[in-house]
This record gives sequence, structure tokens and C-alpha cells, in this order.
Amino acid sequence: MKPKLIALISALLCIINMSFAQSFKFAHVTDTHVGGATGAEDLRRTVKDLNTLKDIDFVILSGDITEFGADQELKLAKRILDSLQLPWYVIPGNHDGNWSENGANTFRTVFGGETFFFKHKGYQFIGTNSGPNMRMSPGQIPRENLVWMDSVFAANPDRQTPLIYINHYPQDSSLNNWFDALKRVKTRNVQLAFCGHGHANKAYDWEGIPGVMGRSNLRANKAVGGYNIVTIGDGKASYQERNPGVGTQEKPWLEVPLFDHHYDKEAAVYPRPSYAVNEKYTGAVHVNWTFEDASDIGAGLTIDKNKVITSNTAGDIFALDLKSGKKLWSYRTGGKVYSTPAVWKGIVVAGSSDHFIYAVDAENGKLLWKVKTDKAVLGSPLIQDGIAFIGGSDGKFRALDVKTGNLRWSFDQVKGFVSTLPTYYLGNIIFGSWGNGFYALDAKTGKLSWEWNNGHANRMFSAAACNPVGVNNRIFVVAPDRFMTALDARNGAVIWREKKDTIRVRESMGLAVNKKQVYVKTMDGDLLGISSSDDKMDVIWKAKLKLPYELTPSAIKTNRKLVFVPSHSGLLSAVDAKTGAVIWQYKISNGMVNPVAINGNNEVVASTMDGKIVSLRF
Repeated sequence: MKPKLIALISALLCIINMSFAQSFKFAHVTDTHVGGATGAEDLRRTVKDLNTLKDIDFVILSGDITEFGADQELKLAKRILDSLQLPWYVIPGNHDGNWSENGANTFRTVFGGETFFFKHKGYQFIGTNSGPNMRMSPGQIPRENLVWMDSVFAANPDRQTPLIYINHYPQDSSLNNWFDALKRVKTRNVQLAFCGHGHANKAYDWEGIPGVMGRSNLRANKAVGGYNIVTIGDGKASYQERNPGVGTQEKPWLEVPLFDHHYDKEAAVYPRPSYAVNEKYTGAVHVNWTFEDASDIGAGLTIDKNKVITSNTAGDIFALDLKSGKKLWSYRTGGKVYSTPAVWKGIVVAGSSDHFIYAVDAENGKLLWKVKTDKAVLGSPLIQDGIAFIGGSDGKFRALDVKTGNLRWSFDQVKGFVSTLPTYYLGNIIFGSWGNGFYALDAKTGKLSWEWNNGHANRMFSAAACNPVGVNNRIFVVAPDRFMTALDARNGAVIWREKKDTIRVRESMGLAVNKKQVYVKTMDGDLLGISSSDDKMDVIWKAKLKLPYELTPSAIKTNRKLVFVPSHSGLLSAVDAKTGAVIWQYKISNGMVNPVAINGNNEVVASTMDGKIVSLRF
């Protein structure tokens, strides 16, 4: 077909589609934060108000539906929204997934999904999750959501129908993979995108796509909260704020022209993450193989003989060939998996958000046993002498016989939920929880040896994401409150606890091979060695590495020569353990780097949360 004829047909289709588009109104409600101080009451007021409106076709809720993504918060929000007499569509935000006791699994079961796609009066609407799920980092549209977008567009090949895209985050570097979503929607006639997250009405330009942030539904310091009424018609989208029980502001605070931007012909070039660092260190580090999963990977990796074993948010525990990266087997659980599998004598153990702990055969992935729990199991197992120690979200920490799955003991006094890998030290199993609890349990009996609390009321400051370090009769802890703490390993007494503005620790730490220093990574991108024996927070080693602003909680690991430092932007750095010099860096993707697995003295296997796994030789 000749190009001129194709262009004519395309133009005619566009005109036809626009002629079918009709004027309509919908409500944009966002950041309801049910579970917060006034979240539930403010949402009830908004639902009651919406039920009085006669000219609204539907409601879109763009994330942060709850404060912590807890089961009861999600169920309460659903009960409130069930009284809404209009069709409504919902996606999660970072608050619904990042601190979720259910591993961002209950959102899907309560609301029926974490994405939506529908057509209305000549327009298409598509909404995706924003993450981050269970790991502190910038937002990230889950890999499985991007795959889902591809399938939706494949099933709806008409590229001319006007498209409106919804995500909780602004479509910029607030998300570590904003460009992946924009690349997809720009293959269509995308005319508008909108979000929440910032709690304010604000206009944006996201690489040429008109963007709109809506205000939070919370009242904040006002008498009532609010939301937006969006009118689509006359070639524009008009935004008017409405305050429940008060009324709609007469004048729109924003009017966005709606038209086909023809992004297929776009000439502008926008900033993208740079991989130039990989060229810089080509002589120092080499890629053995790469693997890309269809889902997010929020767990670390374990090497067992000739296999790399990990898990993903599709619910799989799976193994790759260590030499080739070829997938060998996969076992599907019933929920998202963030648990790093542990292996003992050919048995792989991991927890799932489907309320089970699993054991599968390391050779073929066949189920050996599974243990039912009362809630999700997000913690990673530590196997010691044939016993798997693992924490859950049901207030329990368990010790299971790896061969049989039989319960050795259960400690049922955990405040909050466990999402980390515990530490074994001096006969105790040591871990933190998302309830500001920190525990040392006798490994043989499960009895509480000692307990420590950091004194915070806000659970977001919990020492729950770090892997505690045990050395010199001390337990070292870092947490989001930016304190580093040294506890007496025998009784939990505080030896020292310090917070320094020049050393903004968070949750990433590790132990040097010489055991003289505890590695900490700061939010300012420094890698430091803190003395493991001094009676204060004494920096005795500093790497020459300087990362940008840094959040990932992934543990720092080392062999005898190099220290491997993960980042939230897909960059893995190898630092000389003696001199602190940067030996090499490799950028895997732009997603958060999970805890790595070291294979001998010259190989490391690493994964990023957007589903990429790479084996590196150095």
C-alpha cells in the first residue's frame, strides 16, 4: 500500500474515532490513605458526596488507597468503596505495597487486580501499579504490568482511539522505569496522563504528554478533603476541584487540550539512564550470561552446585543453570514471592505471600512439602543444621525441619511482620519486624533470649529490612530512622546508638571478612567501615566509591578481595576491600539491585527488581 494512501486512511480513522468520542465527566480520587488519622472518614464523606452527583460516569482512584497496605486497611477501604453507586477503577500506590504485610498480594485479592483497562465513549483508559513493592527504592512499574500492557495493546490494535494513562507516580524519574511505560503508551494516541502521590493539584509535561497530578482526598488542615471532577469534551480535559458537602469550584484550575500528538513521528530526544559505565570497565568485568524474567524479582539469589535459585512476584520459585543462565525448572506458588530461597542437602525452602512455606526438590522443582501459616510469609529462611528459621506476617517466627517440614518450635509474640533474613549468632536467631520489634530467640527452643525496641511509635522506622550483623559479642543494626545501633549480643543492652547527619545510614549493611569493620552504605552514596569493637560509631575505613542519593536496603556482601555494593538504580559496584578503590562497576538495568550471590573468587550473580539476572566474571 502506498504511503500517501496509508496516511489518508490513518487521518480518516482519527477523524472517525474523534467523531465517536462523546463528552463525559468522571471523578479522580487519590491518596485516600485509609488507616491514617482521617483517611477512612474522608473517604466515606467523598463516597457519600459522589453518590449525590447525577452527571458523573465513573470514578478512578489512583493509588495510596491505604496507609500501610495492611489486610484490614484494604478490606476497610473496599467496604467503603462498595457503597459507591458509580463504576470505579483502582490501582495501588507505594503506600499500598512498600510496607505491606501481605507482600502487595491482598490488594489483588480484595480489589480483583492491580491494573485496569476499559473503554468509554470513544476513549481508552489504562492504569498500572507503580510499586515499589516490599523494597525501599524509587517507584517501579512492575515488570509483569509492562508485559500486561503489551498484551492489552496487542488485543486492541487500533492505535487511533484516544488513550488516557493512569499511574500513582508522576511519569518521570520518580519512577526508575518511567521510560518503559511512556514508550508503550506513545505507540498509541495518548492524549493525557494523570497521577496522585504528591497530594496537590499540579500540571506536568511528561515528555510531551500532558500530565496532571490530583490532590489528596485527605482533609489535612482543612475542614474537609477533596477530589477532582474531570470533564472530557470540546477537545479538552477540564479539572475542577470538589470538596464534599461544600461544592465544586466554579472555575477549572486546569484545562488540557486533547489531540493526537503523533508520537510515532516524535523527533525530540529525552534523557534516559546511561550505561556508559559498562564500557568504562570492559576490561575488568565480563558478562557470562543474562536472563530476563516476565515478572519483578524482589528476592536475592542462592547458588547451589550448578544452579542459581531465586523467586519472583509471579509466585515462582525457579532455578537457572549457573553456567548458561538457562531456566531449569520453576514451581508456582499462589502468591507473590519476596523470600530468598535457601538450600540444604538438595532441598529448597522459601515462603510465599499465599500463606505457605514451601520446600521443593533442588534438582527438579517438585514439591516436597508445604506448611500453612495464618498470613503471608515474606521473610527469607536461614538454614542452620537442617533447621529452617523463617518469619511471617502472622506474628509468628518458626523453626521447621528441612527434611520433613515438621515444626520444631514457634515464637508467637512478634510485633508487626517479618520481611528480612535473620542472623544466627551465639546460639540465637536475630531479626527485626515492622512493628519496631527486634528479637533474639534461642535457636534450639524458640524462647525469647532478649528483645529490643528503638523507641519509635511510627513503624516505618523499624529495623526490619536490614540483615543484622553479629560480631565481637555485638549485634549491629541500621534502620530508616538513620540511627546505627550496637547491642550486646548476650542481653540486648545498648552499647552505643548514634545518628550523624554526615553518615545517614539506612538499611544496607554487611560484615568485612576480617570482622574488624561493619560495612554501611549511606543515603548520600558513601560506603563506610564502622569499627566492630569501639564504644562509639567510629569510621575506620572509607571507600572511594561515591553513589548518588541511595535507598536500597539490599545487604552488602564481600569475598576476600572485593566488596559488592548494590544500588537502587541497577548499578553494582565492586570495591577493593583493602584500599576502598572502585575496581569495577556494572549497570544491570535501572531497577533496584537485590542481594547478590558470590560464586567463588571471580564470579558474582546479581538480579534487579525489574526481572533481570546477570552472571559476571571478574
